[in-house]
Amino acid sequence: MYLDMLDGIEPDYLLQYSYGRNPYSQRDPLTMGLSPSIVRSREGGKDIWGVPYVANRESGFAFIPEPGNFILDDITKWRDVIKAPDLSGVDWEQQARKDMERVAGMGMDRTKSAVTYGIHGGYFETLMAFMGFVEGLCAIQEEPEEVYALFDYLCSFYESVTEKVIDYYKPDIIQLTDDIAAWAMPFVSPEQYRALIKPFQERDAKFGNDRGLPIAMHCCGKCEMFIDDWLGFGVRYWDPPQTSNDLKAIQKKYGNRIILAGCFDVLGDLMRDSCTEETFKDAVRDCIDTYSQDAIFVFNHWLFGDPENDAFNKRNRWMTEVVEDYGLHCYGGK
Repeated sequence: MYLDMLDGIEPDYLLQYSYGRNPYSQRDPLTMGLSPSIVRSREGGKDIWGVPYVANRESGFAFIPEPGNFILDDITKWRDVIKAPDLSGVDWEQQARKDMERVAGMGMDRTKSAVTYGIHGGYFETLMAFMGFVEGLCAIQEEPEEVYALFDYLCSFYESVTEKVIDYYKPDIIQLTDDIAAWAMPFVSPEQYRALIKPFQERDAKFGNDRGLPIAMHCCGKCEMFIDDWLGFGVRYWDPPQTSNDLKAIQKKYGNRIILAGCFDVLGDLMRDSCTEETFKDAVRDCIDTYSQDAIFVFNHWLFGDPENDAFNKRNRWMTEVVEDYGLHCYGGK
C-alpha cells in the first residue's frame, strides 16, 4: 500500500510510519531499512570516518557525535583528515546476505515491508559531525569551495557503495537524509543549499531515477522552501514534515506529488503531566481529520526517549491506538 500511494491509490486504512517496528502495533512496518553494515558500523564507538559517537538512556540510545570531540577543525585541511575506507575487497554478495539475515532476525520481512536503502546521514549532517556546528557553519560561509570539494569526495565514495547495494540488496526505495533545518528555519540559505548540497543529493537520487525506484527524503524542521528542489530530482516521500511548515498549503499545492509522512508533533500541553489520554487522542484525531482531506498522507510521529519513561511510552501507544482504530475509516474504509 505504501508504494501504491505513488500512483494515487488510497490505502485501505491510514498507515503509520514509526522508524522501525512499532511495539504497540500488530502491523508490519511500512519500511525496513537495509544498508551495508560495514558502512553503517560504529566499531569502537567511531563511524567509518573516525567520528566518535555517544548515546544515553535519555536519548532513547540514539547516537550523536560526541560533543566537543570533533575530528576536523580547519576545512582547508580536510584532505589530511577525511579518508574513505577501502572497500575493494568486499564480497558484496556475502555482505548482502549477512545484512538481510540480520534484519530478518529482527523480525522484518521484505515481502511485507518496503526495503529502503538509506545512502548515508547527509552532507550537511556529516560536515557538522566532522567539525561541530560552529566551525561547520563557518566553513560553509567562509570556504564554500572547500566544503563543495569535501562533499564531492563523500559523494563519490557513497556512489561506489550504492552501485553495489542496488545490485545486491535490491531496495524498493532510495532514502536521502539530511537535517538541514531547525524548527523555525533552515541552517543554510536556499542559495547555499542549491550550491553545496543539492548537486550531491541529485547524484544520489540518480541511482533511483535510473532504476525506476522512488526517492524518499528525511528532513526535519522548517524546510518547505526546498520542496520544489526535491521534486526536481524525484523525491516522492517526505518524512517527517513537522507542523512548523504550512502543511495544508503544501497538500493543496502539490497533492499526491509528494507524500507527507508526518504532520503531527507532540508539543506544549500534549507533553504535560496534566494531559489526559482522551485529550491526547483527540489531538491525534484532529490531525487525521485535517490531513486526510486534500491528499494521501501517512501518520508519523514517534517520541524517542528513555525506554522506561512512561510519559513517552504511553503517548506512542495512544498514537498507535488512534491510528489503528479511527484511521481505519480514513481512506479505503470510508
